[in-house]
Amino acid sequence: MAEGEGLLSVDYEVSGKVQGVFFRKYTQGEAKRLGLVGWVQNTSHGTVQGQIQGPTARVRELQEWLRKVGSPQSRISRAEFSNEKKIAALEHKDFQILK
Repeated sequence: MAEGEGLLSVDYEVSGKVQGVFFRKYTQGEAKRLGLVGWVQNTSHGTVQGQIQGPTARVRELQEWLRKVGSPQSRISRAEFSNEKKIAALEHKDFQILK
């Protein structure tokens, strides 16, 4: 399980029907359940974006959730991930919804 070692940081943007369907609230809940930190916010162009940090295996779990699950009423058309990097320490205290 080498993939699960160390801490990872990754930015994300999710497209589709992801605003007005409690996507941020469900993302925060899933991230906290997995013990991850970071943030999520709506964008002005109808997507949701943010950053995830935590143990690599857990980050991968949330990436899969963002790609395929989302909130019950959401319809995800695309999830893009960028700026993936290993980090020595977490840069956030918890997982926040930003306005």
